[in-house]
Formats: sequence, C-alpha cells, structure tokens
Amino acid sequence: MGLYVIRRLLSAIPTLFLIVTISFFLIRVAPGGPFDLERPLEAKVMENLRKIYQLDQPLWYQYWLYLSALMRGDLGPSFYFRDFTIGELFARGLPISMRLGFTALLLAVVVGGTLGVIAAFRQNQPTDYAVVGLATFGITVPTFVVAPILQIVFGLTLSWFPVGGWNDGAVRNTVLPILTLALPQVAVVARMTRAAMIEVLRSNHVRTLRANGLPLPVIVRHALRGAALPVVSYLGPAAAALLTGSVVVETIFGIPGIGRYFVEGALNRDYTLVMGTVIVIAIFVLVFNLLVDLVYALIDPRVRYE
Repeated sequence: MGLYVIRRLLSAIPTLFLIVTISFFLIRVAPGGPFDLERPLEAKVMENLRKIYQLDQPLWYQYWLYLSALMRGDLGPSFYFRDFTIGELFARGLPISMRLGFTALLLAVVVGGTLGVIAAFRQNQPTDYAVVGLATFGITVPTFVVAPILQIVFGLTLSWFPVGGWNDGAVRNTVLPILTLALPQVAVVARMTRAAMIEVLRSNHVRTLRANGLPLPVIVRHALRGAALPVVSYLGPAAAALLTGSVVVETIFGIPGIGRYFVEGALNRDYTLVMGTVIVIAIFVLVFNLLVDLVYALIDPRVRYE
C-alpha cells in the first residue's frame, strides 16, 4: 500500500505540471490584461506597472519565472488585490470555503445516505417514490435558483437568517449557504445509495442473512459495505469541488472564499489569482482521487494495491 501511495504521488507531479502549463498559456493568450481599464492609464504608468510585474518580459521567460517561484511555494502577488499575495488571499479564503464545503458534504452523506437506505428497503412504496421525487427535484434545480429562493423565504420573508455576508463565520450566516451547497449533493447521494442498496439487497449473501432472520441493523451494516463503493467514487471529486469553494454560492451570498476570488480574478484578468485557484483545485482533485482508491481497499477486501 505504501509503495502504491508513493507511485501515485509521483505520477501526480507531471499531471500537475501539465495543468499549470496549459492554464498559464491559456490565460495569457486571452484578450485583455490586468491593467486594462475603461479609462486607459498613461503610457508611462502602464510601462512601469508592466515592468514591476515583469509582464514586459517574453512569455516563455514569464513562464520560467512563475515555475521557479512555484517551486519555492510562492504563488506570486495579486494583480487586482495589490496589497496581498495569492498565498495571503488563500490563507484567508480557503478555510472559509473548506468549512462550508465540509459541512455540506457531511450533511449530504448523512441525510442522503439515510434517505437512500430507507428508499431501498421500501422499494416501490410511497416512501420510495417520495425520496426519488425529491432527489430528482434536487438534482435538476440549479444552485443559482435554490440560493435566491432560500434568501427570499428564510431571509426576507421569515427573517430567520441573513441573506448574505460572512460576519466572521457566525452560524446564522452559514446556514443558507450550507443548505444551498448540500441540497444537490443530498439528492445525488440519495439516488446513488438507493440504487446500490437495491442491487446489494438482491445479492445472495444478503438474502441469506435475511432468510436466517438476522436483525435489520446487521443486514444494513453488511449491505452498506457493498453499496458504499459507487458513493465513495462520487464523493471524491464532489469533496474536491465543495472544499475549494463554489463560485455561484459564494458570489450570491457574498462569502469571501476562494470560489469568489476565482470569479474576481477571471473578470479582472488577475493572472496569478486565477492560476493559484486552478492549482489548488487540481491538488484537491488529485489528493481526493487517491483517497478514494485507498478507501476502496478498506471497504472491499477484494481490492489490493500490491
């Protein structure tokens, strides 16, 4: 297992290198620049700014400078937030995004998994139809529709929660963003758990357990072990996406996470901010894909990485 982890980590290096290279040149060839304003700056001021940020150098040399800084763990200065480096922005924004994403993911696993198990044990009954209907609704309705509805109902109409803002992470300010993030994931996990549980419940070993009259908790525990594999596969990339911030949710609710930074960086051609966000997301995806493979081996004894 240890050698497998080392091989996977080593293979992630060229993957990350390709992602950095492609992203660097794509954003640099896009129209516009970080200092292009509606009222153009004076030629001398523009020249000085380009010299300060080394944008006057050839593109290949800028790429070399960026890679050299990246090897030292330096993501560079922000072109838009001029008083901050990318590392400082992420040190402030990433914990916020991770807090919201982790809570939403935990809620999705607990609620979605429970609903999926209940629906599987009551297949083709009203409970099953209700879970499938709610899950289908949760999957089809996008977050940019769910968020304003929650703001109108629970924020403006009932005045239970604020409609936006972070307020240093107060619980009341996190409820609506977490619900918005969790609802689609709850729906997906519920449907996947239901489908996997139905298949496992029809397997020979579970039918034998039920025929021997074992209590329901024992049957659920054995069935969940087999039904968890497809859900774990989905939770890997889902966790990477949630923990690195949601562009839509953080923008609508005014949350200073890195998802919102990505939008502002793209709109303002902040090269280093966009690159930093891409790198962080790529690292999370690579790490969670590795974790999914390791969890596979823990859940299914037939999986071995020797």
